[in-house]
Amino acid sequence: MAKLNVKQDWHEQVLPLLKAGVTVKVHQIIKEKNTKGEEKQRVQIFEGIILGRHGGQGKSATITVRKVASGGIGVERIFPIWSPAISKIEATKIAEVRRAKLSYIKGYKKKLSEKQVK
Repeated sequence: MAKLNVKQDWHEQVLPLLKAGVTVKVHQIIKEKNTKGEEKQRVQIFEGIILGRHGGQGKSATITVRKVASGGIGVERIFPIWSPAISKIEATKIAEVRRAKLSYIKGYKKKLSEKQVK
């Protein structure tokens, strides 16, 4: 029961910040099996800008995060906000945008003006 309360507190702090234009670090728990058949867990961090949010405040709410990988290739992932596989979401920067969905960012050459999150 205590673990559930910690999860809710984490979501209450982060949910208002999750909107288009925010640069976030998504900490995802990855389960893998090695050659001996033992299951191991590790945390993988995906850092990028939020292009849009879907599903509102409900349990099926998702965010689309885009990052530019090596070689200039863009990678987009969709993360369910309430998934138990997401251990933490940190907001690092907030960009000034006037849109709810940032699909135009894919071909956008200019840099967005950003502010650091405290």
